Amino acid sequence: MPDTHDRRVRLRPLTFVLIGLGLLLLGLAIYYFVTPAGSLPSFLPGHQAGSTHHHTKHGVAVLGLAVVCWIGAWFTTAPERDHPDSPKRRAGNT
Repeated sequence: MPDTHDRRVRLRPLTFVLIGLGLLLLGLAIYYFVTPAGSLPSFLPGHQAGSTHHHTKHGVAVLGLAVVCWIGAWFTTAPERDHPDSPKRRAGNT
């Protein structure tokens, strides 16, 4: 039976970057849901002067990107694999 006590989760810098980016994108998605297109800053996609339309599709797309970032952060926390010919592994198989 494999020894699971030695396999610890490692938080890498990329993990924190992806979590932060996901939170930023979540905030942007909420902003898209609650702000009319005419009130969006001109540098954001979907800005239309004088429009009262909410860009729900933009919000859903940005929310999807946030979820992708969080999934990526989850994958970066995987424990490192032991190589088949590492001394620790060979000692356990004898």
